[in-house]
Amino acid sequence: MKKDIEIAREAQIKDIDEIAHFLNIEKYEKYGNYKAKIDLSYSENQNKDSKLVLVTAISPTPYGEGKTTMNIALSMGLNKLGKKAISALREPSLGPSFGIKGGACGAGYSQVIPMEDINLHFTGDFHAITSAVNLVAAMIDNHIYQGNEKNIDLSNILWKRCVDLNDRALREVVVGLGKKTNGIARQDGYDITVATEMMAVFCLSNNLNDFREKVSRMIVAYDYDNNPVTVDDIKATGPVVVLMKDALKPNLVQTLENTPAIIHGGPFANIAHGCNSIIATKTALALSEYTVTEAGFGADLGAEKFYDIKCRKASIKPNITVIVASVRALKYHGGVSLEDINCENLEGLKSGFKNLKVHLENLKKFSNNVVVAINKFDQDTKAELSLLKELVNNLGIEAFECDVYHKGSEGCLDICKYIIEKSNKDNDFKLLYDESLSIKEKIDVICKEIYRANGVKYAKKALDEIERIENLNSDKLPVCIAKTQYSFSDDPKNLNPESEYEITINDIRLNQGAGFIVAITQNIMTMPGLGKKPAAYEIDIDENGNIVGLF
Repeated sequence: MKKDIEIAREAQIKDIDEIAHFLNIEKYEKYGNYKAKIDLSYSENQNKDSKLVLVTAISPTPYGEGKTTMNIALSMGLNKLGKKAISALREPSLGPSFGIKGGACGAGYSQVIPMEDINLHFTGDFHAITSAVNLVAAMIDNHIYQGNEKNIDLSNILWKRCVDLNDRALREVVVGLGKKTNGIARQDGYDITVATEMMAVFCLSNNLNDFREKVSRMIVAYDYDNNPVTVDDIKATGPVVVLMKDALKPNLVQTLENTPAIIHGGPFANIAHGCNSIIATKTALALSEYTVTEAGFGADLGAEKFYDIKCRKASIKPNITVIVASVRALKYHGGVSLEDINCENLEGLKSGFKNLKVHLENLKKFSNNVVVAINKFDQDTKAELSLLKELVNNLGIEAFECDVYHKGSEGCLDICKYIIEKSNKDNDFKLLYDESLSIKEKIDVICKEIYRANGVKYAKKALDEIERIENLNSDKLPVCIAKTQYSFSDDPKNLNPESEYEITINDIRLNQGAGFIVAITQNIMTMPGLGKKPAAYEIDIDENGNIVGLF
C-alpha cells in the first residue's frame, strides 16, 4: 500500500471555498486555497438537532490505536450515508511531530488534508499562543524590574515561558543574568505550549469575551503576603487578547473524501485536558447534523476530561461514545512481546481485553450509548476478531470491525449506521462528580472510579497547595489529573488494571483562568524531551521540494 503522504498528495483536494459553500458558511477568511478561518459568530448559533459523537480509545501502545484515523473515517462514512457531518479535531503539536509520534492527521485513506500544512505551523494558532504566554512572562519580569508595584515574591512566580517543541534543557533555567539592565536574576522554566494554561483557556473559552475574562483571572505569581497576582494585575490582558483574536477563529480544512474538518486547539491529555476547542465544537454542531470529535490518549484520560471538564464548561453532551481498540494493541496489553505481536494469540488477546473491559465499564458510568470500533489490521486473524467481538458482546455492548486504513468511509459504514440509530436514543449522560466536593474528594473519585486505584497519596508540596487554593476559595472547580497515558496507574510499566496500587500526587496547580485544578502525579513533566532517535532525524525536503519523513 502507498505511504500516507503519497495518498494525501494524490487526493482530489477541493478549494476551501467549495467546502465552506457546502456548510453554508459566508463569513470566513482564506489562508491559501485549502485552509480558512471561520468567523466566531457561527459558534453562537444553536442547532438542537445536531448530534455529538465522541471518539476515544484504549490505553495507548507503541503502535497507536488509530483514534484520529477512525474519527476522520466516521465523519466521511456519515456523509456517505447522507448525513452532513464534520470531523472536529485537535491541531498537532510540533513537539510530537519532531519527537516520537510524527504527524497527526490520520492514516491511509482516512486523513485530513493538506497534511503537511496541518502538521507544520498550520494557520499559526500555536505560535500566537506561544507569543501570548511569553508576552505575559516578559511583562512579569518588566513589572519586577520597574519597581515591583505588586510586591511579587520572586520565589513564588508560577508563570513559565513556553515553546512548542520538546526541549528538556529548558525545563529549569535562570533568567536575568549579566548586567543590571538585563533584569532581575531568578529561576524560571519552560513548558511545552500545549501544556500551558493559555492553551487550556484558548480551548475552554466560549467566545472572545469569555476568553478575555478567563485570561484576566490567570494567576501568574503570589506576592509576599501570599495574595495572588493575575494577568490583569500586570496589565497584560488587553495585549494577550489582541495577539489571540485571529487564533480564536476555528480552522476549516477537509478530509481525503472532501468531508469538512474543523481543527482547532490541541492540549495534551496526559498533562492537560486533551480536547479541541469549545468554539470549534460548537461551530461544528451549528453547521452540521453530526460532529465527530475526539479526546486525547485513552478513555481514562481524554474521555473523562472531555466529560467532566469540557462538557461541564461548554454545556454540551455527547450522544454516543465510540471507543477504538485493535487486536494487536490488546495483545500488547496482555503481555505479548513486540516480536510476537503479529502472530495469532488468543490467550494474549483474552488477557489484554481487561484493558478494554475497564474502559468500557468506566464509560458506562457517564452514558448509555457506547460502541466499540475494532480498528482492523492485515495481520488480525478471523479467530482473533471473532473472539474480540464475542468478549465485547458479552458485556452487552456492540463491536464493529472497521477497515478504515485501506477503505476510508467504505470501511466503517456498518458502525456509522449504528451511530445514526443509537444517537437518536436517550444517552442518560451524567458527570462523574460534583465540582462542589473538596479537592481531595474529587481526586479520590477519579482515582478510584476511573483509574481503579486503592487510594491516593499526597506529597507535602501538593498538600500545601491544596490548602492555599482552599484559602482562596478557588477549590470548587473540576480536576484535571496529569498522569501517564500508558497505564491506568501512575506507573507506565504497569499494564494490569486489576493490580493493586495507589496514585501519588506530587503537585497541585490552580488554573484559575481555565477553571480547573491540575493534580500532577509522579513522573509527569510539562516539558517533554526528545528521544534517542527523534522523528526529526528523518524529516527533510527532497530534490523536488517535497517534505519527506514527517509521516
